[in-house]
Amino acid sequence: MGSEGPPAVTIHVTGFKKFHGVSDNPTETIVSNLQEYMKKNGLPKGLILGSCNILETAGQGALVPLYQTLQSAISGKDSESSNSKRIIWVHFGVNSGATRFAIEHQAVNEATFRCPDEMGWKPQKVPIIPADGGISRTRETSLPVEEITKTLTKMGYEVMPSDDAGRFVCNYVYYHSLRFAEQNGIQSLFVHVPLFLTIDEETQMQFAASLLEVLASLNYACLHLGDTDDVSASSPDYLMSMACS
Repeated sequence: MGSEGPPAVTIHVTGFKKFHGVSDNPTETIVSNLQEYMKKNGLPKGLILGSCNILETAGQGALVPLYQTLQSAISGKDSESSNSKRIIWVHFGVNSGATRFAIEHQAVNEATFRCPDEMGWKPQKVPIIPADGGISRTRETSLPVEEITKTLTKMGYEVMPSDDAGRFVCNYVYYHSLRFAEQNGIQSLFVHVPLFLTIDEETQMQFAASLLEVLASLNYACLHLGDTDDVSASSPDYLMSMACS
């Protein structure tokens, strides 16, 4: 047995800037402050926090920086063996009407914007990726949404699984990210958060840190399914191990 331990998971994070009706996007604050917050509180075992980027709240405007950052992560991955580096993308977006956090299970190949995005685009029933077929096509995350949600709930957060990421820029970005993830052997997850008026900034920062901890625990548990002696039944490692079978 070697002493190096399991390979860490690298998690890259994005948020969005302001948009119509939301002058202060909480995800911009969360993602901008996440590196410092995690450094102050200590990174969980097995986690490397990668890039933290803020995207324009615009369909086309978000794509260039999104693909640049997605590709840069893959370029680093290609230099190592396929099993030695695991990459997860976590995208945060705001749902101004929400009262709890939502872990999004899927994205739909449909852009139907309820209002113009920040570049003035307002598509209606347009396929996001025409090559994927019609607007009813969906792509699902390979991460265990139900188990992640249950674990975060046990940690004290108001959180729910969701099958509807909307049809606005959040869904648009998530669909592109899921497609890229599937093609490149990585994983992607989208999380909707409420406004700070609904859940305060400190709680949302704690939630973001806890989510990353759960994702790192998932990686660790999947690599140590048989090593249960030091994992309690209430820990994220134990709960996540149920998702690896």
